[in-house]
Amino acid sequence: MRGEVQASATVDWWFMAKGESEFSHIYSYIDMTGMVNDERFLDRLNWMGSKNTFDLQDGSIYILNVTLNDTGTYRCYFDRTLTFNYYEFRTNINKTITLNVVPKATRGTASILSEVMMYVSIIGLQLWLLVEMVYCYRKIAAAGEEALRESAAEYLAIASESKDNCTGVAVAE
Repeated sequence: MRGEVQASATVDWWFMAKGESEFSHIYSYIDMTGMVNDERFLDRLNWMGSKNTFDLQDGSIYILNVTLNDTGTYRCYFDRTLTFNYYEFRTNINKTITLNVVPKATRGTASILSEVMMYVSIIGLQLWLLVEMVYCYRKIAAAGEEALRESAAEYLAIASESKDNCTGVAVAE
């Protein structure tokens, strides 16, 4: 999308239900206005594409309250026109999406495996943190004991030194 080039786009969505042989037009988005064209999708389609612009970059829709009858093939036709000073350049793109609705959501193997790996990594990181804490505590405690021994030896040296100095003092009677 470039501001110096005027552009406009339209999006049309089509649907072919499973078992049918022809697509039916279900949604149009033209001139910043969306319109549901199929009764099966009334009050169930929401425009989620580009908003407040004629130059659409996203033509997506949401289907609300999905039912088993929504299983089928969806086709999106995107028609964009770039308007230059002396000519217009038009591009057409279509995307096909196959939707298979199931009665109950199932968890895939990858989902289960990723959840297990997440818990294993959390437990592993907690154990590693515990080992690091014990290691650091022991190191600090050992350094503290050594410092305590040094300060006690220093204290005893100072005490014996001061005791030696006291012998030279004459006591007055």
